[in-house]
Amino acid sequence: MKTIVIYNSQTGFTKRYAEWIAEASGADCLPLATAKKKDLTAYETIIFGGWACAGSISKIGWFKRNMDKWADKKLIAFCVGASPIDTPQIGASLKRNFNESEQKRVKTFYCPGGFHYEKMSFPSKFMMKMFIKTLKAKKNKTEEERVMIKMISSSYDISDKKYIEPILQCLKKNY
Repeated sequence: MKTIVIYNSQTGFTKRYAEWIAEASGADCLPLATAKKKDLTAYETIIFGGWACAGSISKIGWFKRNMDKWADKKLIAFCVGASPIDTPQIGASLKRNFNESEQKRVKTFYCPGGFHYEKMSFPSKFMMKMFIKTLKAKKNKTEEERVMIKMISSSYDISDKKYIEPILQCLKKNY
C-alpha cells in the first residue's frame, strides 16, 4: 500500500513523529509546503500531521479541502500537542476538527510532544506566555491548573516512538 505522511511542524515534534511513522511503515514523508505541489493520486493512504493550536490541528483546513478528491483513499490525521496522552480533553479536541461525516472517513490520533520555546514563532511564544501569566494570576487555581502552569512554563519533551503504534496498527487495518 503506497502511503505518504504529510506534516506541518512548528518546533519539530510533528516532523519527528511524521518521520517515525514514515520510517516504520515505509511511507514517503513530506512537509506540507512540498506536498501541496505534489500529485497525490498514486497514494492509497494519506496521513496528515499537524501541531495542536487552541484545540485545532494546525493547517487541517488544507487536508479537509482535499478530502473529496481523496474519496478512494484511506485517510489518517494525527495531532501533536504538549499535553500528556491521558489528558481527558484530547478526544473531544480531536473530534472538533472534523464534522460527523468526515469523522467516518478519517481516523484521528494524538501524540504527545512538548514545548520548544526556543523554536516557537514570536506570536506563539507571546500567546503562551500570556496564557501562563493569566493562569498564574487566577485565584483559587485547580490542581490541574497548577500542574499545567508548572508543565508549560519551560521547554520539555515527552515525545516517544511508542505513541505511533496505534497509527501503525490503523495502517494495517481495512476500514
